[in-house]
Amino acid sequence: MKRIILLCTLCSFSFGISQSNLNDLLAAGLNDAERFTSDWLAPVSEAGIYSIANGWYNSADAKPLGGFEISIIGNITGFKNKDNKKSFTLDTADYENLQFVDGSTSKEVSTALGDIEGVRVFVEAEVAPGVTVREELELPSGLASEDINFVPSGYIQASVGLIKGTEVKARFLPKIDTDDVAIGLFGVGIQHDFTKHLPADKILPVAISGVIGYTRLSGEYDFTNTELIDGANQRIDTKFNSWNFSAVVSTKLPVINFYGGLGYMTGKSETDILGTYVVQSGPFQETYEDPFSISNKVNGVMANVGTKLKLGFFRLNADYNIAEFNTLTFGINFGFR
Repeated sequence: MKRIILLCTLCSFSFGISQSNLNDLLAAGLNDAERFTSDWLAPVSEAGIYSIANGWYNSADAKPLGGFEISIIGNITGFKNKDNKKSFTLDTADYENLQFVDGSTSKEVSTALGDIEGVRVFVEAEVAPGVTVREELELPSGLASEDINFVPSGYIQASVGLIKGTEVKARFLPKIDTDDVAIGLFGVGIQHDFTKHLPADKILPVAISGVIGYTRLSGEYDFTNTELIDGANQRIDTKFNSWNFSAVVSTKLPVINFYGGLGYMTGKSETDILGTYVVQSGPFQETYEDPFSISNKVNGVMANVGTKLKLGFFRLNADYNIAEFNTLTFGINFGFR
């Protein structure tokens, strides 16, 4: 396993430093490399989009004019029991050049979330009459092989009350730039409390709101050269976008409150493989410039339930979101109503 954790840092905000031999697949030809990379990345992109779509609210009771809250929010999106997201079936009939070393024609291989290791494939072709060239390589594994079964995300979020029943929100993650990875996040949202328009709002024990939130994460990961691939400026450029549309209900008590929501999430990831890749081993020795781009769309229903503790200026909240990928969200909040 080489650089797998750092690659998934970009795609799913995970942590750690390792290496991935994903770019070695270009030795199998451009079409095979694109097909495999698309299937390998799809589940981790989906988990990442679900992760950043959460955390937009901790109450349905919108802040009054001038009320504000600043929050530090963390999400843990789990996939420990998502076996169907940890692997996919690689059928060599769908590939132009890839073959399994053990002679299989179809088998389960790891996605970027999985833990299947040691799967070896080869490419072989006759490059001249009577001259056959063969190259073997190992398929990349995923996060579970490093005992990581969740996708984390985190950011700072601010909320401010405006006109009656309306609250605007903004979230951001300051750009983190290391030797290999650059990553940042921003988002905007709005919440409207419909119960604020009722005459009995002050005595109602509950509030009902609608929330819309948009989040965008962008990042870049620099590949290093491998034994099979040379070149320059090799990198992955990824952008995640998510929309969250939710209806929220909560209690309105002085100290501890409970809230829940039902919503719909839609999102998209766009991943560009950029740079110069010079295949220097095997039968398909070619040079590729910005070889391919991969796009994934995600959507689904979400529901959550949570609680919030208010201790004056200081508040804590936590909720659990049930969706295609379940997420635990927790927040440390400082605010004034």
